[in-house]
Amino acid sequence: MDITFSLNGQPVLLNDVSATTTVLDWLREERHLTGTKEGCNEGDCGACTVMVTDAAGSRALNGCILFLPQINGKHLTTVEGLASPDGTLHPAQTAMVDHHGSQCGFCTPGFVVSMATAHLNGATDHDVQLAGNLCRCTGYAPIIRAAEDLADKPVPDHLRSLRRSDAAVVNTADTVQPTNSDELAKWYAAHPDATLVAGATDVGLWVTKQFRELGPVAFLNRCEDLQGASEDDRTIRLGAMTTLTEVERAVAPHFPSLAKMIRRYGSVQVRNAATIGGNIANGSPIGDSPPALIALNATLHLRRGDTRRSLPLEDFFIAYGKQDRAPGEFVEAITIPKQDDTLRCYKLSKRFDQDISAVCGCLSIVVEGGKVTSARLAYGGMAGTPKRANNAENALIGQEFDETTVRKAMQAMTADFEPMSDMRASASYRMQTAQNMLMRYLHDMEGTAVDVQQVQP
Repeated sequence: MDITFSLNGQPVLLNDVSATTTVLDWLREERHLTGTKEGCNEGDCGACTVMVTDAAGSRALNGCILFLPQINGKHLTTVEGLASPDGTLHPAQTAMVDHHGSQCGFCTPGFVVSMATAHLNGATDHDVQLAGNLCRCTGYAPIIRAAEDLADKPVPDHLRSLRRSDAAVVNTADTVQPTNSDELAKWYAAHPDATLVAGATDVGLWVTKQFRELGPVAFLNRCEDLQGASEDDRTIRLGAMTTLTEVERAVAPHFPSLAKMIRRYGSVQVRNAATIGGNIANGSPIGDSPPALIALNATLHLRRGDTRRSLPLEDFFIAYGKQDRAPGEFVEAITIPKQDDTLRCYKLSKRFDQDISAVCGCLSIVVEGGKVTSARLAYGGMAGTPKRANNAENALIGQEFDETTVRKAMQAMTADFEPMSDMRASASYRMQTAQNMLMRYLHDMEGTAVDVQQVQP
């Protein structure tokens, strides 16, 4: 397919390019812009970080799992494009030098691009903005000092004026880039075995790690009617192509615990690409968003051709690797009913940042007159699918919400799950921690601090 974009201020037109060529590979192999590094090649280390600008603004992304069609019509800035046209270094580059933020230098370009993007956007939560960039030799203290020093420096004029290029959508027989869900529905119904690419944070690894041929592909990043969050008096609607960054902003006023958990979903670069629809549709038993959405009684909206249907999200997951989705059917949106905020999300992983959950527990319990009137306890990592703890819920409903009741529910939970042992956790550890999350919820609702980053005497 033909692709048009801007690279460091210059127009680029690529003819008949492979749809699964990554931005990282193209930069290094075709343009010899080797400042963008290949580290993990799976979106974890940040050495490949690039800045992508479109109508929604500028954001940091992992070039190693970003396919060229995803930047069609956008502006791409690499570390080579951060300096001003006259050669003046970007303040991020100067700050890294002044604060000795680099040793071997392999990770430095990615750090600098992340810092420059955050600086452009006015983001000063440096620990969050740089969580997706790993360094093995410098140590993070001087890098954070550089980011702090950068905060009050002016943004270079050439980065303030980045614009999109005018790109036509050129489809081929087996690669399309629909501009709306109607076009997608028609094409996907005719090509039900095709691969849909949303943010590519999962599909990208099929190419870079598994060397898979994707066959017919539809890139969904131009389907604007599938993007973004909206709400009315009763529901919050999340389009399937809404990124996790946007989801975090949308749910924060209503369910702050969910927003706090999303902050731990990958890195800034990953959250800027990953979509809520993709996180659901891939059916992972350890995806972090489904347990929270199930606890909130969310509804999933699916489409095939002109036919639409809706079902409770929890019913979408049938078994490991199997979902209630017909060939040619895709996730269109998710709706969450507005409700009093009783949701708490607890993510258990070996690292705080950028780690896959061993157990993710999302609990919502309604108490009226001292007694539990409803309970939705949803877990990831405890079964082949995201799943509710029905026996534990039944042990709670109608009872006083106190430690005695909670301990009975914890015991009842042993009949809900048969977790597996793997490299992240043993089966017994998973069960014990899942049970303990229920006790944690009780203390949380009683006002006891339960933040994993706080130490209590």
